Amino acid sequence: MLFNFLQRYSVGLCSMGQRAMGRGRTWLLARPALAAWIFPADDDSPEARFREFNGWYFANFHEQEKMLADRPRMNFYHAAIARHIQPGDRVIDLGTGTGILAAFAARRGAAHVYAVDHSEILRHAKTLAVENGIQNVEFIALHSSKLETTEKVDVILHEQMGDCLFDEAMVANVCDLRDRLLKPGGLILPSCFDLYCEPVKLNDTRHVPFIWELDVHGFDYSSLGRQRPQEPGYYHLRSCDPNYVEHFLGEPEPVLSVDLHTVRDADVPLELNFTRTVVNAGRLDGYAVYFRARVDADLSLSSGPHDAKRAPHWGYRILRTDRDDFAVGDVIEIRLKVGRWPELDTWRWSQVKRAAVVSSAAE
Repeated sequence: MLFNFLQRYSVGLCSMGQRAMGRGRTWLLARPALAAWIFPADDDSPEARFREFNGWYFANFHEQEKMLADRPRMNFYHAAIARHIQPGDRVIDLGTGTGILAAFAARRGAAHVYAVDHSEILRHAKTLAVENGIQNVEFIALHSSKLETTEKVDVILHEQMGDCLFDEAMVANVCDLRDRLLKPGGLILPSCFDLYCEPVKLNDTRHVPFIWELDVHGFDYSSLGRQRPQEPGYYHLRSCDPNYVEHFLGEPEPVLSVDLHTVRDADVPLELNFTRTVVNAGRLDGYAVYFRARVDADLSLSSGPHDAKRAPHWGYRILRTDRDDFAVGDVIEIRLKVGRWPELDTWRWSQVKRAAVVSSAAE
């Protein structure tokens, strides 16, 4: 009796320990700087750290659920594949996840689909393909930079867009495959992208000012402006809520556009200078960063906060600014400097206000 009790107790204790270690590892990997100290890697480059993060993050069922339940996203890809993948095409599905895009391509008659992923989700993708009768899909567990094919492909299919467009190493990963494995004249789906960085006023009931801008019932916090935090992450926020942004101050337009058929990683500028003329007066609370992917004139996908058909699983980012109030006709001159596009903490932004010139009629 005592032996059986001790055996059950030890098994339960070991199981609890394993679960705790698993949760602890997940918690650590969500904090790359701490994870790098606890789990040092042979390659400590930003790319290697992202691959490590990517490997566990997209193995999580909940992350897959959010993407699969995002109807605008899934409708966009289903339509793009139906229009542009032809029977007999050879296709690379970069970052296949559960294999849903590879399945769409196979059902269109693709002769062979290389479904590439270095996350553990791939074992579930294989099972799902069998259960759904999907054929002609080869699941390959490695990073795309190591992929080799017996012959060049007709199409590179991907969904490598992060909240800030470039923060999942889209340009580097897709262009590497393009240069090595895509046939001349082959198709990248999607290939055309627009990045937006728009001055916004946030909803008054949701807006949280910098602490040094606060005065709470006569208790003044302005002196804390001399002790501003140095952590870059303090100065940007993430939201999926379209009601968080009350309005754009100017008319939105892309600050950067890229076509993956032609762009190279080195071509993406590290400094952008642009202006917005204020058409909606109000308080400037920051800049909303979002993207649009384009396949055809009538087929696009947006993460913009006020797009009626926005894809909700993507967030948009708010680059926080000190409060300033703008009138119609004022001009905002904005400078965005980037250390590395995939790392939002290396972005720096500033603006200059040019007040509208008010002319008076001669008496």
